[in-house]
Amino acid sequence: MWVKICGVRDVSTAACVAAFRPDAIGLNFYPPSPRYVEPTVAAQITAQLPAEIEAIGVFVHATAKQAHEIAAIVRQIGLSGVQFHGTETPNDIAAVIHACPPGIKAIRSWTPDGEWMRLPRYVEDCRALGVEIAAILMDAHAPSQYGGTGKTVDWPALRSHYDTANWPPLLLAGGLKPENIADAIHSVQPWGVDVASGVESSPGVKDPERVQAFITNARAF
Repeated sequence: MWVKICGVRDVSTAACVAAFRPDAIGLNFYPPSPRYVEPTVAAQITAQLPAEIEAIGVFVHATAKQAHEIAAIVRQIGLSGVQFHGTETPNDIAAVIHACPPGIKAIRSWTPDGEWMRLPRYVEDCRALGVEIAAILMDAHAPSQYGGTGKTVDWPALRSHYDTANWPPLLLAGGLKPENIADAIHSVQPWGVDVASGVESSPGVKDPERVQAFITNARAF
């Protein structure tokens, strides 16, 4: 089970989280978020990360006009992937990924809002533009909030609708925590899981015991 701990904001927290060996950490570059991290601090975080732990940059409403700006952040920090968490079109994603160094993966967030028919076309449009979506992060919908809402998705509905055979790997998010991660994985059978608020003592503040418990419980599968 691929595990990402999202919303790491400082070097000491990153070192603590890394000690529990998640597969990835998420670095949030959306200023309104309580989990926002300055690029200079993010570079310090990635400089001390073990090589086997990926650093994924989270961007909200990235546009094609911002492609080179985002690519510069990717290079500066040494990110291995970009997570698109807003209103990005396939053209926006393609512009950003093509401006980045080769091999940077694209993760696209999605919400189970009844628009399932849009997802395969969206993925195909990205592919036609030369971008293979590495994973679809399925998160709960909350107006004006982009991740870290603490709200869960409808797990049975997600499993019944998500075409795991033909769509990109499913990365489950939304309201996950140490207490429910086993049930979530059992219900949805995702490729990976992503957590932010579920392992925090307050918004943006990671709780080491909850981080460890989440990773341990997720890796039991």
